Amino acid sequence: MILNENLHSIKDEIADIQSKQNLGHFVEIVAATKTRSFQTINDIYECGVRHIGENRIQEAYQKFGPFDSMPNITKRFIGHLQTNKVNKCLELFDTIDSVDSIKLAEKINNRLIHLKKRITILLEINTSGDKNKKGFSPEINEDFFSIFNLENIEIMGLMTMGPLSQGEKETRESFTLLRETKDLINSQLTNQSIQELSMGMSGDYRIGVQEGSTMIRVGTKLFGKRNY
Repeated sequence: MILNENLHSIKDEIADIQSKQNLGHFVEIVAATKTRSFQTINDIYECGVRHIGENRIQEAYQKFGPFDSMPNITKRFIGHLQTNKVNKCLELFDTIDSVDSIKLAEKINNRLIHLKKRITILLEINTSGDKNKKGFSPEINEDFFSIFNLENIEIMGLMTMGPLSQGEKETRESFTLLRETKDLINSQLTNQSIQELSMGMSGDYRIGVQEGSTMIRVGTKLFGKRNY
């Protein structure tokens, strides 16, 4: 199966990079399934992938089939989440990897209080400086830390997207900054810490792994080009 071969190719690259750089942490592969069918999700699950990422609420709502036959699958929302779609997002997804504002975090937390449940999230940091991208500034201020006091969300780490230029130098700087931002945040937290770094997609996950990514989001590299 081509899908299985592609997955093993990615895993081999990760192992090779980590061996060369003496890195031993686990790197989770999140299958970015935008425009892919439910059958494709099932296929990648059968290959061993347990995390899928979608970035459109409406698309996920229309295509998600019953996941009863897929134990331990984690459905991750990886796109920009509008506050008016929080309720539907929490119905569909197990974690939100792209929380990009205090307002959104508070909206999610308030809804979770009503639902009497907790979820894990990642905070999106705009490390490329692109004004068209969402996310917190890497220049962390005191207000930012109020998110860690929200009782019904557990912050596991940070997420970023590489620069639009996709130049190696700019991409590496962007990913290095995310790692440094994580270290800065942890230095100011007490009684908790964040560990996950979600950085790297099909075109730049190798740089992400080199810079300490613990989670990569790959679509084209796994499935081939999208059929629009």
